[in-house]
Amino acid sequence: MGSSHVPEPATPAGRDGLAALLAHPERTVVALDFDGTLADIVPDPDQARAHPDTVPALARLAPRLGSVAVITGRPAEVAVRYGGFAGAPGLERLVVLGHYGAERWDAASGAVQAPAPHPGVAAVRAELPGVLAGLDAGAGRDTAESAYIEDKGDRAVAVHTRRAADPQAAFEALREPLGRLAQRHGLIVEPGRMVLELRPPGMDKGVALTDYLAETGAGAVLYAGDDLGDLAAFAAVERARADGLPGLLVCSGSGEVTELADRADLVVDGPTGVVGLLTALAAALDRSAPDS
Repeated sequence: MGSSHVPEPATPAGRDGLAALLAHPERTVVALDFDGTLADIVPDPDQARAHPDTVPALARLAPRLGSVAVITGRPAEVAVRYGGFAGAPGLERLVVLGHYGAERWDAASGAVQAPAPHPGVAAVRAELPGVLAGLDAGAGRDTAESAYIEDKGDRAVAVHTRRAADPQAAFEALREPLGRLAQRHGLIVEPGRMVLELRPPGMDKGVALTDYLAETGAGAVLYAGDDLGDLAAFAAVERARADGLPGLLVCSGSGEVTELADRADLVVDGPTGVVGLLTALAAALDRSAPDS
């Protein structure tokens, strides 16, 4: 699970955020993306699972913290299942904010709370195969044949291009037609790592994180992510820091999304590095505990 030494952030703001976390863990929110952060990116998103050391690391750290939240574009129930979070000792207060905060699962109750779904998602899901089949030859044909449609329940639908012969060309071929499809039904397109997600506007990880920090009365925050969708959460932490709330931004390293690494205070080596960081934080808090 990596070294027990907590790596030093590269920025003064990040060092302040880490210091606040270590000094007052009981007032700190640790918020984590799922795919690419706690789970490796895989060609078939239905096969994604949290790193095997994720639950042990979180179970050791979470009781020391004010709160731990997983913020994901996946349905909350799916993230809970793929993460192995339900019923895990030490994670009794874990919260999973699914669909960018539109859904919420609390470990304390095991229940998912969610508003009514946007009708445009069902309409897009029905039309999407026809849109893909109607793509032009060349890159479009490869896209139509290799694109993987991920059904994310009644709140979003995603198209992955990682299986294509040229994933980036397929990704670019899809952007315009999927943008038109989304617009017709009142949705937006959220780009990611070789994936385009069609979902309702108004919710993103930044909104979800800001609301959760206000709800918990956090005194410090750590956010870790890997993809374009995490930029909104990074921006939320930057706004919170401008208002005096210490924060640490962690990038789960990826050569595919350099924007996140450029804005991070600390870059770690994918989910293995994230788990190592969580474990190191838990070890540091154990050492500093009064009874240690």
